[in-house]
Amino acid sequence: MNQALTIIVPVYNEEENLARVRQEMERYMAVATVKTGVLFVNDGSQDQSIDLIREICSQNPAFQYINFDKNYGLSAAIKAGFDHVETEFVGYIDSDLQTTPMDFDLLLSHIGTYDLVTGVRSNRKDSFVKNMSSTIANGIRRSFTHDGMDDTGCPLKVIKTEYAKRIPMFKGLHRFLPAMILLQNGKIKQVPIQHFERIAGTANFGVWNRLLGPLMDCFAYLWMKKKYINYKVADKG
Repeated sequence: MNQALTIIVPVYNEEENLARVRQEMERYMAVATVKTGVLFVNDGSQDQSIDLIREICSQNPAFQYINFDKNYGLSAAIKAGFDHVETEFVGYIDSDLQTTPMDFDLLLSHIGTYDLVTGVRSNRKDSFVKNMSSTIANGIRRSFTHDGMDDTGCPLKVIKTEYAKRIPMFKGLHRFLPAMILLQNGKIKQVPIQHFERIAGTANFGVWNRLLGPLMDCFAYLWMKKKYINYKVADKG
């Protein structure tokens, strides 16, 4: 069976989490409903993350990696993953493992009908301030995009690769992936998933970049939406 799903794992200074990422990914791949591989994207980490990633990949061919020459940000890491993936489906999960790869099968069960399936973090285990800032940011995005999604920032998604590769990425666009699928006349769905406390490492996003960043990105999205080119080929010869 050919590999059908590649899971992108962006990494920035997550050396304390990578052993657990490998363990949880291998546990999922052993029971996954489709053949699955993992693509680490090291976003210029300044700790020992890349050394650990290289070790993991050398020991298991289901793991591969891309290593940036410096830190470019989460959107660039996801974009690089989309550019390099060759499987039918592409997934995305954060390396802090506040979501579990075991829930990918929940999303995959809907991907035949939909072009993007995203998780909704139920019973979130974050602080009150983080939950409130995320709720406000999601409300801002939803008012601009009208995508109907309750948790666009959820770090657990599955997308049909043909749609993912057509997304014109810019900084901050990782927050707008469902909206970008709608611009392609694709279909999207949200599914409740599990959420866990971060048990190692440090979060890379604070309150202000959860609020001000999304607001600024909304205006960039509106400009891009106005200029977006979308077409379908009827036939060719």
